[in-house]
Amino acid sequence: MLVLSRKPGDEIVIDGNIRVTVVSVKGDRVRVGVNAPSTVSVDRAEVHERKTANPSQTPLVKSA
Repeated sequence: MLVLSRKPGDEIVIDGNIRVTVVSVKGDRVRVGVNAPSTVSVDRAEVHERKTANPSQTPLVKSA
């Protein structure tokens, strides 16, 4: 695992086309934004685990 320290507004680039931006830090909460191509699935870990455990029960929802 790569661990990085970033400030609000700083970005991390993954594979040249996925950008993770630190939006804000308040106390023990960090808000991040993810900008990725529409072909890349981006989920919170608990949502990903749910989809993986029950792929037939997960509705396909595309966000804009």
